[in-house]
Amino acid sequence: MEKTFKGWKVIDLSTVLAGPSVGMFFAELGAEVIKIENPENGDVTRSWKLPNEDPKSKVSAYFSSINYLKQYRKLDFSEEKGRQELFQLIADADVVLMNFKFGTQKKLGISDEILFEKNQKLIIGKISGFGSNSDRVAYDLVLQAESGIMSMNGNDKSGPLKVPVAWIDVLAAHQLKQGLLIAILEKKSNKDLKGKVVTVSLYDAAVSSLLNQASNYLMTGNIPQRIGSLHPNIAPYGELFITKDGGLITFAIGSDKHFKLLCSFFRRPDIAENEKFSTVQERVKNRMELFQILQVLINQVDANVILEGMRALHVPCAKIKNVKEVFEDEKAQQLVRTEVIDGIETKRVTSIAFRFE
Repeated sequence: MEKTFKGWKVIDLSTVLAGPSVGMFFAELGAEVIKIENPENGDVTRSWKLPNEDPKSKVSAYFSSINYLKQYRKLDFSEEKGRQELFQLIADADVVLMNFKFGTQKKLGISDEILFEKNQKLIIGKISGFGSNSDRVAYDLVLQAESGIMSMNGNDKSGPLKVPVAWIDVLAAHQLKQGLLIAILEKKSNKDLKGKVVTVSLYDAAVSSLLNQASNYLMTGNIPQRIGSLHPNIAPYGELFITKDGGLITFAIGSDKHFKLLCSFFRRPDIAENEKFSTVQERVKNRMELFQILQVLINQVDANVILEGMRALHVPCAKIKNVKEVFEDEKAQQLVRTEVIDGIETKRVTSIAFRFE
């Protein structure tokens, strides 16, 4: 896969997370990716540091997470020299990425029309907050708030909560990757094809991610409520159970078969036969009563015994892990990528989760 885009040239003018992560995706697949930053400020995420990071360093952990295998250049597009250097890079580039605020691209003299004059087969990938014609400033938090994500995340005591990852940025990045790959396929199959602009807004990416929750509302009028980790259509799903040794586990019981197997593990087939719990819909209606019954049983068994038993029965079950525990696992370690940037060893997880086998 490291040779998939070998010989391709990507110019990354984007900042923060969504755009740069797309650039990193192409870099990991072999493309030459040149990240261009403003000489004075650079990418703002260079300054997004945890309290224990070196305040004098030009690199932060956040910046490192989505900048890997890239070359770095500093250009000021407000100056003619900077624009001309960009045009030289654009001349033989395949893709350019950007997330400029509304009107900035034209103001800097690097509009789509001008870029296509320099390279008529260029593919331009753009990320905006609320669409190409909106001047509204948008961050991931703003989109989580306005797309309904926060309203349904949390519980009745916590109030609305954001997902603790820049989730909408991640989704928008994946949407842009898909659009760019389609444009690349078209370009490869038609040598006479002119350049193309692929745009993704954080808003569209956020709303399109609502999926089943959207259909729950659109088809039944149900407005998703804050129910913590619980699933509105399935139970037990997301309830947190405490084991005998103090472990915290959860189940994703998506079928009656799985529920019967779960009950059989605790030698209580009668629970699955009870009409209150015999079907998915009935378990959702009576989930609190079911939770209390299961918690008594689970509290009598150690976590590892339950986890091993569920694996043997092929019942979806998991221990709640923190990030430290995640990366103590060899499978997660295999996804870590290391690179020295500006003399600093940086680490991040790969942007490539698929494999060709």
